[in-house]
Amino acid sequence: MKRMFAAPDPGLHRLRVSLRAVLGIGLAVTAAELAGLSLTASITGGLAALLALFTIGDATVRRQALTTALLPAVGFPVLALASSLHGMPLLRDASWLAVIFAGVYARRWGPRGHALGTFGFMTFFITQFLHAVPSQLPELYAAVALAIASASAVRFGLWCIERRTPPPAAPAPLTGRGLARPTTRQAFQAMLACSFALAVGQLLSHDRFYWAVGTAWWIFVNTASRGETLVRGFRRVLGTVVGIVAGLLIALPLDGAVAPTAALVAVCVFGIFYTAAPSYSWMMFFVTVMAGLLYGLLGVLNPALLLLRLTETGTGALGAALAVLVVLPVTTHATTHAWIRRALHCVHACTAEATARLAGTPGADPAPHITELELLLGRVRLSLAPLVHPLNPLRARKARARRVLALLDDCAREVRGLASVAADPDASHDARLAAACWRVESAVEILTAPRSGAIPAAPVPAPRPAGTEPALTHIHDLERALTALVTPLHHAPYATPVKA
Repeated sequence: MKRMFAAPDPGLHRLRVSLRAVLGIGLAVTAAELAGLSLTASITGGLAALLALFTIGDATVRRQALTTALLPAVGFPVLALASSLHGMPLLRDASWLAVIFAGVYARRWGPRGHALGTFGFMTFFITQFLHAVPSQLPELYAAVALAIASASAVRFGLWCIERRTPPPAAPAPLTGRGLARPTTRQAFQAMLACSFALAVGQLLSHDRFYWAVGTAWWIFVNTASRGETLVRGFRRVLGTVVGIVAGLLIALPLDGAVAPTAALVAVCVFGIFYTAAPSYSWMMFFVTVMAGLLYGLLGVLNPALLLLRLTETGTGALGAALAVLVVLPVTTHATTHAWIRRALHCVHACTAEATARLAGTPGADPAPHITELELLLGRVRLSLAPLVHPLNPLRARKARARRVLALLDDCAREVRGLASVAADPDASHDARLAAACWRVESAVEILTAPRSGAIPAAPVPAPRPAGTEPALTHIHDLERALTALVTPLHHAPYATPVKA
């Protein structure tokens, strides 16, 4: 836990986003209570505000505002559909699976598609969680509208963090056509995983089966390969187990007492947002504790319910594991290779822009490429997580994966150093920079070329002359890191890569 809370937080961005989430969700619930809405509606409003603040990740404030405004267009019809089908289980299940497929498929359209798809799914989930019926629709609509308005007032008015420091745009999803597109494959995988979760979850409980479906859905979020999905499933179950133990010790004794429950829910909201990036297990811990607290408010919390929650979570994780293993599997190596290719091309682009800036080319700026590189390396780390996981028994692959990560980090460090030198207006231009940049391009071409079976010969870095300029030193060290990448990358048993 100490390591998780000590994770880097440049500019205290995670802290600010987490505090803003507590403020926005608290305002949404307060507005619902002041409007005289029921407890069910207030909880719906709080969860809707959480989703509005958590899932929207567009690159600009204008796009974030538009996506937020579109949430009711997705949420209201799904809310009406889900609440009207409680007495028709087969039709309800079929409708939810259709929403699941559409929600995952929509990720091909980037952050907006992801946010709207997630909001649609979670609206259906919340309806099952609260057992909402059609007669409650007017106040549920009012609660969602108040929640979105409250979240927007905080996010775009009272505390617009993004206006001061715009968030970097997420890397575009891996591309392809038809079933070669990862998001299309995931749509089928998620639908079949949730079908399994629905069937088995209902055998365990006719009233609480939705936890299995929710588990299967969320395991597929921000994953692109079977390895990533399996690791995410493991972490979700781990976080749930620890959260249930905490629920027995914290939520159960409170027995729904409003004031302490509300305070602890606020702590959980903060924890969900603060830990989402560095630790999925801890995020799930806070989600599980919060769910227990909400059950306490509804007056249905007991040890048997928490045990059922764990069983349903295991069912959903098993469904996700089976789906990614047998349904249109996307291998970890294929996905990793695609992200590494994009990262290496970005390394070259950073180097070229920095060199051009040192040469006095107007408009040359490596900064945007530096930001993109950091995001791409994040995707590489996520993709390689299954290979470097402590439970991975394949030591040789684990060692190669760690070597690749270390060398890519070396590349990023040298590129950042080069960009820093280029940003100095007094930095001089060394005539050898152009040749060094060409060698970097050559090394990147070798590393990203299609596999031919044999390990290609890496270019030999030029010897470092004594007393070189700082920029040339950074490029020289970058050459060495790229050259060292040849062996672990071409030894690794990558499958046919997904084109980036």
